[in-house]
Amino acid sequence: MNQEPAVTKALTDYYAAFSTLDAQQYLSYFHEPSLLIGPQGVFAATTHALLMTAFAPAVESLRAKGFGRSELSVRDLKSLSATATLVTGVAIRYKVDGTELERVGVTYVLHKTDTGWKIAVLILHDAK
Repeated sequence: MNQEPAVTKALTDYYAAFSTLDAQQYLSYFHEPSLLIGPQGVFAATTHALLMTAFAPAVESLRAKGFGRSELSVRDLKSLSATATLVTGVAIRYKVDGTELERVGVTYVLHKTDTGWKIAVLILHDAK
């Protein structure tokens, strides 16, 4: 079965939810537990409450920069199994006025649960 449409929809919906910068909107797209890997190091979040503490500084930084929304440009999507998919792309972030704010490389490992695809691992890296 082709998982690509469902995985792509889950990430598109996540980006729409994240663009609100409201944790109650976007945290449900993450698996419990989940793993974040970025320039600041590795953070394992066993619950959404812990994940919210990891996201808080980034969300505040985005608000301060005039963040309006973000979208994902998928570069590669690879099904690893019936319940795991690897997605690499670039998060393109825009200011409220629509001008581009920044680009961030992102890699996701999504896990299929009873309630749909959830982000189990998020890796932030160079966009190149």
